[in-house]
Amino acid sequence: MSEFRVASRYAKSLIELANEKGLVEQVHADMQLFTEVISQNRDFQLLLRNPIVKPEKKLAVLNAVFKGKVQELTLAFFNLIARKQRESLLEFVATSFEEQYNELKGIVKAQVTSALPLTASLREQLGIKLAAEYGQQIQLEEIIDPSLIGGFVLKVGDKQIDSSVKNSLRKLRNEFKDNPYINKL
Repeated sequence: MSEFRVASRYAKSLIELANEKGLVEQVHADMQLFTEVISQNRDFQLLLRNPIVKPEKKLAVLNAVFKGKVQELTLAFFNLIARKQRESLLEFVATSFEEQYNELKGIVKAQVTSALPLTASLREQLGIKLAAEYGQQIQLEEIIDPSLIGGFVLKVGDKQIDSSVKNSLRKLRNEFKDNPYINKL
């Protein structure tokens, strides 16, 4: 079984248990903390993936780092994962948990790439328009890419709207390649 499928199943179990106990928000915050720690500390990430380090040592490190900072349910989940020797999956479980949490809460992720940072009013207008179109809460992620020259690229789910100057110039260049005035024999 692929690691993403296994991670998805662990995340589903965790979110269902957290929902049952009324701790979804706290466990979500714990998983965000875990994602933040693992993204900022490459040694920690490598430790969890290392097959040579014994699961007991990995569990001791997890307890040392997270005990007192996360819910008991999250800590018990880390213990379960360590007992099953699946510590290398924790990073993927956290990602899958975030996706399932967004689905549970009706949150849609949108990514807007622009040449310059969006103003607060433009960000608010964009959020309102997207929320009206999708009928769900929008979590907007901004990316700055000066190569766009102007305009924006908006990605929501599997849809993409490319309204950038870079894209317009590329389309124009392709149109000039096909010159209808040249006599073709």
